[in-house]
Amino acid sequence: MARRLPPSTWPAPPTPDPTCALCQRATPHLTEHHLLPRSQGRRQGVRVADLPTTRLCRPCHSFLHRTFSNAELARDYQDVGALRAHPDVQRFVRWLRTQPVSKGVRVR
Repeated sequence: MARRLPPSTWPAPPTPDPTCALCQRATPHLTEHHLLPRSQGRRQGVRVADLPTTRLCRPCHSFLHRTFSNAELARDYQDVGALRAHPDVQRFVRWLRTQPVSKGVRVR
């Protein structure tokens, strides 16, 4: 009796690009942002693997770390909703949504 081959997985089904948790743009590359910064979590005795994270695009991630210190992020912005509520973040996200994903955005 002949063996049956497993069903073919080629070509792989197309998967949608993941979306940034802050700006909601579909981007091919996301970075992992620790909602409670690693330095602050270690001070509180939390293992790095147990810290809450979210997936952000590179411009959003860079903007957050240029705008807020780790102490501010740990104290006031431990969830995405609190980050979205900040006026500077709202202004940046509104502008970023007008930019194409393929464009390299510099954050100052």
